[in-house]
Order: sequence, then C-alpha cells, then structure tokens
Amino acid sequence: MARHLITSALPYINGIKHLGNMVGSMLPADVYSRYLRQRGHEVLYICATDEHGTPAELAAKAAGQSVQEFCAEQHDAQKAIYDGFALSFDYFGRSSSQQNREITQEFARELKANGFIEERAIRQVYSIADGRFLPDRYIEGTCPHCGYDKARGDQCENCTRLLDPTDLINPRSAVSGSTELEVRETTHLFLLQSKLAGEVEAWIDENGKDWPTLASSIARKWLTEGLNDRAITRDLDWGVPLPADVWPELAAQGKVFYVWFDAPIEYIGATKEWSDADPANRNWKSWWYETTDVRYTEFMAKDNVPFHTVMFPATQLGTRAPWKKVDYVKAFNWLNYYGGKFSTSQRRGIFTDAALELLPADYWRYFLIANAPESDDTSFSWELFSSTVNKDLADTLGNFVNRVLSFSLKRFGDTVPAGDAPGEAERALGAEVAGLLAEYEGHLETLQFRKAAQALRALWSAGNVYLESKAPWLEIKTNPEGAALTLRTAMQLIHLYGVLSAPFIPATAAAMRAVFATDDAAVEPTWVSPEQAAALDFVPAGTSFAVPPVLFAKITDEDLAAWRERFGAQ
Repeated sequence: MARHLITSALPYINGIKHLGNMVGSMLPADVYSRYLRQRGHEVLYICATDEHGTPAELAAKAAGQSVQEFCAEQHDAQKAIYDGFALSFDYFGRSSSQQNREITQEFARELKANGFIEERAIRQVYSIADGRFLPDRYIEGTCPHCGYDKARGDQCENCTRLLDPTDLINPRSAVSGSTELEVRETTHLFLLQSKLAGEVEAWIDENGKDWPTLASSIARKWLTEGLNDRAITRDLDWGVPLPADVWPELAAQGKVFYVWFDAPIEYIGATKEWSDADPANRNWKSWWYETTDVRYTEFMAKDNVPFHTVMFPATQLGTRAPWKKVDYVKAFNWLNYYGGKFSTSQRRGIFTDAALELLPADYWRYFLIANAPESDDTSFSWELFSSTVNKDLADTLGNFVNRVLSFSLKRFGDTVPAGDAPGEAERALGAEVAGLLAEYEGHLETLQFRKAAQALRALWSAGNVYLESKAPWLEIKTNPEGAALTLRTAMQLIHLYGVLSAPFIPATAAAMRAVFATDDAAVEPTWVSPEQAAALDFVPAGTSFAVPPVLFAKITDEDLAAWRERFGAQ
C-alpha cells in the first residue's frame, strides 16, 4: 500500500488569507488527507508559511516590526485560523527554519557542482532615493500586457504574466514611491533552466499524463515558450543566505536566494522540521529521498503551477540526487468575489478570520468544496452561499437528523427501536446507498471534489426520500413495528453520514457519531465499504442516543443584508 505525501502551496506570510486561498490549495488537500486516513493509508500532510521575499519585508516595515518579529507573529496567527478550519496538517512549518536554510544551500551546492548555476552580471533597477538595488517585487508599475497599474516587477497580479522590472511602464519604488530610478550593473546567480529543458519535458511527458488539463496545459505552455535561465538571488536583508563556502563574494554582499527558489524546498524542510521533533520515530528522508512507495500529490492554485511543474522539478533534476518528485498536481482556478478577484493586497473579499467570526468552519468547508473552482473560475456570492447552506446543510442533512431523532425519542424513548425486519424499501435503500458511496469514493480517489460533494449530497438526500416515502409519523398509527423499523433504518443512515461526511465537515460528522452511545463513538472512524453500507446495520437496537443541538442554523435575509453591507456585494 502506497504512503501518501501531500502538500499545499505555502500561504504567504504577509497577512491573513482569503477564501480563495483556502479553497485553492489547503482545504481540498485536507479533505483528501482525511479521506485517505479513513481508508487506512499512511499520510503525511505538510505545509508551512512562506516567509522570505520582498512582501515580507514591506509588510514588516508597514507594521513597524522587524521582519523576524512580523513573520513569527503572522505564522502563529495563520496557524490559529487553519486550526479553526480544522485543517489536519501533520506539520505546519516555516520557510525561515534552519532546516530549510540548510537544505536550500545544499541544493545550490549540488546545482553548482553539476554546472547548472552560474554567476552573471546583469543590469538591475537601482533606487537613488532608497540607496539600494530594488528586487523585482520592490518595483511597481503598469503591466505592458494588460495595463494593470499595480503590477509588480516579477509578475502581474491581474493577468498573471511573468515580468522583469524593466518591462514595467512608469516604474516606481515600492519602498518610497520614488520614480528616481536608474539601471546599474550587479551580479546574481542564475539557474540554467535552458540546459535542463529537455529533461524537464521528458519528465512531464512521463509523469504528467494523468494530471488535470489545467496543470498540464500550464506546464506545457511554459515549455513551449522556452525555458529560460532565471536569476535565483536577490538583494534583500531577509532570506536564505548564499553559502559562503561556494560564493564568498556574493555572500559578503548580503545576497539571498530568491523566494521561489527556497519556497518549494521548504516542503522538504518542513518535513525535516517534523522529523527533528521526534527523530526516534520519524525519518524525513524516507518520504523524500530514494523513495519507491510514496505517492506525492501537490495542491495549488493555477498561478503557482509553473513553479511547481517546471522550475522546482528542474531544480530537483539538476541536483542529480534521487529526490522525490510530484506524482500528481491538483490545480485549481480562481474563486472570485462577485465576478472580481479576491485580493490580499487590496483587502477585497472575505478573509478566513472574518469567515470564522460569522459561522463555524463546517459551513465554509462544505460550501467551498461544493463550489470548488476546478474546471473554471467560480464566483462567490452571499446569495449562493446562503442557498447552499440552507438547502444542503440545514434542510437536507440537519433537518433529517433532527426529525428522525426527535420523533423516535418522543414515540419510542431514548434507545434505538427494534421493529420489523427490513423489507423491500430497506433493501432498495441499501442498494442505492451502496451505489452512491461507490461514486463518492471514486470521485475522492480521482480528486474530483465538486463531484464528490454532489455524491455526498445525494447520500443525504436518499435518507430524506426514504423517510418521506415511509412517513413514520403516519405509519405509527397503524403499524408501530413498521414505524420503528423506519426510524431504526434512518438512524443507521445518521451513523453512516457521520463516517462518510468526516472529510468535508469533520465537526458535524463527529457530532453525528456522538449521537449514539457506542464504544467507538469518540474515536476517528474507519471507512465503510459499499457492501457494508448496503446492509444498513451499524447501531444495534437498544443502543441509547441523544438528540444533538441543531447541526446547521439557517441563514436569514437579515444575515444576508448585514453581510452584504459589511463586505460589499458588487
């Protein structure tokens, strides 16, 4: 059985992330990790804050803190929110860790030894007002491709085109706002991607055949346009320093590695952080070095795809060491906010801290996965959110649980009733549930999250259809034993929903499992096979139960009005 290594694109350190970041990498990775664990697989789910680069320095300056203080504070703040969303990381590290520094420097040494890094004198923007060379993200201006007037010197946030600072129209310093800029000569290290292009293409041909179209098309677009050599150092005070044993002069100048060079290596660095916390029982190299039994899946939004499918594999290939490379890249389009982009820099949209202030995590987890931007960009609206919560969570699932348990408590007491033996209606329900469960499993295995949500919703709906068709509130008047059978069967579904819903809505799933006073109510559930599900025989008659509080409260028109006013609804 394969061991599963799972990573989410590292959330950047400069502030709390919005819902688009959540659904674009971390949440689907968590759903998949939870599902695999329930199926009995060994899983290592790794993530970390991405702490180097220009935005960290600028954000720290704006906050009046040292960059070290700022990053430590923001790491803790982000981790608290991810805990609030019940993200089940095995380890959530920091790219500024000593482990990442050491591994990044070793990567660079190996690349240099193999002839894939060289020093080049280049002409770079220098700010006279700031008295320093400006790294690409320290320069802002108008994108020459789309006209966006807040494009950065490395990439346009609006059209996602990669840029050089000298491409910008009307450039200005992001530090001081000064336009008193000039181009001067300086020396940087370049990763010779052009020498690795053939190897990268051959690797993608072999390993990317089953990737989603979004991931493979972006990777091949980069290769078609030509894999150019890329500068991997910057003039910054904060980052992984160059190893002085290899580049003493550049190290003395204070140059650091480009954030997109060290950030993917942090997947390995964070795994070593995890391993170093318990070295007697954990071995980071067993996941990353000379592995034969590990399946590695990466989750990311589409703007991160080029770096993960081309640049990082080129880096790994160039070391000539047997590093584990990604097997499957699950890429997502963007979740927009009323048709416009969520934006951290412009504070546009709903941010994860505010979301948890409004409603518990399960509301957001289900909605985001049910509307995940897999095949194309999707758009958040409060109206869609309200409709999804009220119809799927409050009515289809929550109301079913409450109706069944409340009615049974009233008519049969606080234990699961026995009643008649199962009949044709129960056998038909079991067959339907087994088929839907097989669909649900298939979609989760192939990482089709919206389809998985549809199958889960269909499982919940099957219980409602059964309950309405048997109508125990009428059946009890003429056939009490038949009504008891109906309620007992419906309770089997509640238990089943508590197991199968756990990857999506873990807190609610735990509440459904805790309804019944069974020996395993408090433990992480194992999975249920379609054959087991068809039997609908999980909780014995006579088992005591309790009616839980309302699982999901409905969103009211007053709620919607208040949220639209607070967050805007264009």
